[in-house]
Amino acid sequence: MQTYFKKRYNSFKFAFRGLNSAVRSEPHMRLHVLSTLGVVGAGFFFDVTKTEWCLLIGCIGLVFTAEVFNTAIETVVNLVSPAYNPLAGKAKDLAAGAVLAASIAVAIVGLIIFVPYVISFLNLAKHT
Repeated sequence: MQTYFKKRYNSFKFAFRGLNSAVRSEPHMRLHVLSTLGVVGAGFFFDVTKTEWCLLIGCIGLVFTAEVFNTAIETVVNLVSPAYNPLAGKAKDLAAGAVLAASIAVAIVGLIIFVPYVISFLNLAKHT
């Protein structure tokens, strides 16, 4: 039984090491972390609903997941094809495109959630 728990512990340890590596080595991942802090701050400031929190957390998870997959794909491609290869470049472009697609979708969700709060806040500020 102890072996089972040790394997689970190691799995989590390696996964957290991977996330840590992505944050430390990838500038875009650091931008995602910074954006996350801004979104969480805005969520508390505007007191978003539970449903909106769920959407925001899901979106944050989607972008982080896409970025980690992108980093993993780029790392493997660099390993197996250190010299320039058009197919290697295509694989890396596709992975980056997935992050871009996720980021655009998430930005739209963010706008749908936050624009009404910002408009309401500005209208309230204008009348005080």
